[in-house]
Amino acid sequence: MAPRACAGHPMSAILDIANLTVEFPTRREVFVAVDGASLTVEPGEIHGLVGESGAGKSTIGAAVMALLERPGRIAGGTIRLKNEIISGLDRAAMRSLRGSEISMIFQDPLTSLNPLFTIREQLTETITTHLSLTDAEAHERAHDLLARVGIPEPEIRLDQYPHQFSGGMRQRVVIALALCSEPDVIIADEPTTALDVSIQAQILDLIRELANERQVGVILITHDMGVIADTTDRVTVMYQGKVVETGATRLVLGKPSHPYTKSLIAAVPRPNVKLHRFPLISYGGRATEFRISDLARNWNKADTDSAKPLFEISGLTKRFLQKRSFIPSRRQYLVAVNNVSFDIRQGEVFGIVGESGSGKSTVARMIAGLYRADGGTILYGGQRVTGSGSLAWYRRQIQMIFQDPYSSLNPRMRVDAIVAEPALHHRLLSGKALRHRVDELLEHVGLGAAAGFKYPHEFSGGQRQRISIARALATQPKFLICDEPTSALDVSIQAQILNILKDLQEHLSLTMLFISHDLPVVRQMCDRVAVMQNGRLVEIQDAEALFAAPREDYTRSLLNLMPRLDGLATEGIEDQVEA
Repeated sequence: MAPRACAGHPMSAILDIANLTVEFPTRREVFVAVDGASLTVEPGEIHGLVGESGAGKSTIGAAVMALLERPGRIAGGTIRLKNEIISGLDRAAMRSLRGSEISMIFQDPLTSLNPLFTIREQLTETITTHLSLTDAEAHERAHDLLARVGIPEPEIRLDQYPHQFSGGMRQRVVIALALCSEPDVIIADEPTTALDVSIQAQILDLIRELANERQVGVILITHDMGVIADTTDRVTVMYQGKVVETGATRLVLGKPSHPYTKSLIAAVPRPNVKLHRFPLISYGGRATEFRISDLARNWNKADTDSAKPLFEISGLTKRFLQKRSFIPSRRQYLVAVNNVSFDIRQGEVFGIVGESGSGKSTVARMIAGLYRADGGTILYGGQRVTGSGSLAWYRRQIQMIFQDPYSSLNPRMRVDAIVAEPALHHRLLSGKALRHRVDELLEHVGLGAAAGFKYPHEFSGGQRQRISIARALATQPKFLICDEPTSALDVSIQAQILNILKDLQEHLSLTMLFISHDLPVVRQMCDRVAVMQNGRLVEIQDAEALFAAPREDYTRSLLNLMPRLDGLATEGIEDQVEA
């Protein structure tokens, strides 16, 4: 690890942010997104920046890059890069700094990649813009960068387009873009959100290597406390635009002094102990109330005979065409799911884990009827789903919560219409009865009936995910598919969403398929867990048995990559440990 920076603003700092204030004027008032924040980054140091959504973390990164969305502005303070003030530089001067001296890894890779150009074109354009290399040298560097960030078969992948990559692979391309110009400072805004534990470990090792060998200064913005604990030298905690605590990572996470930091750390899922419920953020009196027990009174509950499987899945196979040809023998396919068999018992939470590209989301989409299986059978309650005619009866019984709540919500529809749509589509309710159910669902997920008159863009990420949950419950389903439902959420909002999912399972007797790359979350949520690798099923065990004594080498390697969080404070979680 790099040496810690001293208090104040040392001359050795490669990046020095002093008393930064960022404002967003509106017609009614001026919103202060960052209020007098200060932090420094030394050469070779990784400085973590944590806090809830809306705390101002990403705004600081955007301010350093001069990428604040209008009408945002720096209203006070200074930003220095290598002792030169860069806050207030004109567009041309900042354009020359971006990429060459400061690079940024954005959270959403789709906003950073041009869908009309191949990966090769995008990488080589950036390389030749900032480095004096020939086209051949730029192509070779692009190939090496893709291999370095863990993308298999880079010589093939270079000539593909962003839509042909998974979310995790697109994020690795964005990281390669940020590295290709050899910058002095990297601002990494949630760089591992969409990545599984193995690729996350590879990317974090790469960031550490850059910091140690090339003395790159890194600001790591993340909601993942495991990443902060394992990677950073120092950490700054933000709350509502203000810095509430800063210091060496082991001290801030192990012995937090501020009440908000203590509350934030208590909400982190633990890899070594199972909790009945997650402690919620209590600082500021903003705990959200959920009332699923009230909703259960009018719920048509399923039969909860746990010995009887709800799903029986046998020999499930799915392949995708990779290379077209008029001659069938020359066509190339990617086998995403290969002869997978398992069952899901009624009333249980069944988890699927594995690396990006292992086939877990493809399995979920075949179960949901979004993909047609190329082989195998799916039985639901003893009735065949694969190869049958109309699936309207089946689709009424299942609903899905997606990874990105914003992309799964229609931005042109009001929230009440979004929540009502499944019940309208299946002709279950109409008129006053439908209005009553929508209001009831919004109340029970903690948003309130008045939220129905708003649009998705008026809500935070966690609130939008609660809208998705309310929509999923509109048909009173028997089975819920949760595909990475909390990967884009900070730990406090994640705790709220996981608690509500626990309540749904407990009070409504819902059966769930829970897919995640976050192994501590899987341990907290699931009764049984299946592990997948390269489209195949590796092993299935009860969750506690799998985490305590995995049978297969691949499972052991995944668990060994899981953040241990040994130095995290435990205040606030003692009463939630399950017997």
